[in-house]
Amino acid sequence: MALASPLRAAAHTWARGPLTLALAVAAALVCERLRVPLAWTLGPLLATALACSAGARLGIPQVMRNGGQWVIGMALGLHFTPLVLQQLLGLAPALLAGVLWALLLGGLFFRLLLSHGGAPDRATAFFAGAIGSASEMAVLAERHGGQVDRVAAAHSLRVLLVVLTVPWGLQLAGFHPLEARAGIHVLAPAQLALLGAATLGGALVLRQLGTPNPWVLGALIVSMALAGSGVLPESVVPQLMTSAAQLLIGVSLGTRFTPEFLRAAPRWMGTVAAGTLALLAVSAGFAWLLAQVTGLAPAAVLLGNSPGGMAEMCITAQVLQLGVPLVTAFHVMRYLAVLVLMGPLFTLVERRRLRRQALRAAT
Repeated sequence: MALASPLRAAAHTWARGPLTLALAVAAALVCERLRVPLAWTLGPLLATALACSAGARLGIPQVMRNGGQWVIGMALGLHFTPLVLQQLLGLAPALLAGVLWALLLGGLFFRLLLSHGGAPDRATAFFAGAIGSASEMAVLAERHGGQVDRVAAAHSLRVLLVVLTVPWGLQLAGFHPLEARAGIHVLAPAQLALLGAATLGGALVLRQLGTPNPWVLGALIVSMALAGSGVLPESVVPQLMTSAAQLLIGVSLGTRFTPEFLRAAPRWMGTVAAGTLALLAVSAGFAWLLAQVTGLAPAAVLLGNSPGGMAEMCITAQVLQLGVPLVTAFHVMRYLAVLVLMGPLFTLVERRRLRRQALRAAT
């Protein structure tokens, strides 16, 4: 009996899959016809989010989402040619600045949620404000006594707003592609099979080791190693694969927005929305300054330092051809730093707060 409920839930998810995918494909084709930026992500995301918010029961199995992340990691890694890797070695100061900026944004967001968002406790506000992955921040929040549902909701809404805002903003600002990838050949079937098997193996190894986000990171590391070592020529994966992966990423984000999600803690969600838009504005200013100092392309620096998710922002960079290696490097460094540092930072902040309270009480 204990297994009946999970098995039934899995069966329902598989049954809803065809309808969900049909809606997502239709929305993507409409957005592509309308020349919407990032059509194969934004179309499915908006269609499923609106349908689920209205009460529709849509969803795809977790294995499909994992597959989408795997393809994205594999495709991103191919951008790291030997020449690109040599160039990235000189960008350590800029990448460090990006990490420090992410930590600062998280601290500002934490203060906003604590003072104006009606946060139930400090742990919830701290990990909801962190510019990191929703699943990992939710785990850390639970470990420190926070509310997992509010943390997950905050990250989902933040990523949704960034994904909806940034591609449109870059298009309206008139940014043009930085990479001429059109002439690069598509991987031959044998090469694609080699890359697929190797990257899948890398993802499964990281999953077995308990590494967070193994499907993106495992595939990315192996693909980067093969491209950077020259084993694979400069190439891309077939467009059909990347479009399907974008669609699955969009669906997995859009189906989180249920009626219950929207009704939960309106003050909290309103503050998250307002705070996300504010973070986007200040991130644009930071990206412009960093680009001026380093000589890097402002659009790529903005994508690399926006408060969005790693997969979503790297997809945006790839589709718009805006400095994919640089954007990916920014996000990977930030992802790892936030994952490692947020737990100890919260402990440090709380210890300092308790010490100050003790000193005030003593005087």
